[in-house]
Amino acid sequence: MAKILIVDDDNDILTYLGTLLGDNGFDVIEAMNGKEGFDKALSEKPDLICLDISMPEESGVKAYRNLTENEATKNIPVFIVTGVAHDFKNFIESRKQVPPPVAYFDKPIDKDEFIGKIKEVLKIK
Repeated sequence: MAKILIVDDDNDILTYLGTLLGDNGFDVIEAMNGKEGFDKALSEKPDLICLDISMPEESGVKAYRNLTENEATKNIPVFIVTGVAHDFKNFIESRKQVPPPVAYFDKPIDKDEFIGKIKEVLKIK
């Protein structure tokens, strides 16, 4: 069973994505901000990370940078799941210091596209 870390400060999003992923056979880990998400990525070693951008304490932008720069986490695929996915995509693509995330999803997500992309990235049939 693949393990997916969801990092979002909105409890409704955590519940929705956690339920959606759990119903599709994934093991789910949750974090409420970028710092907690980075710490859990180090300790739990998820197969994939779903990361929001706008969060208190530590933003998803900083967490993403930390994830891509750390040897232990740099190869974990990251999906950006946020209300500003287009803006973040433009921001990341204008900078060459960090690689782009595997996928961007605007909230509310298309659940079939989202699950399909996870299965594609994790090579699950």
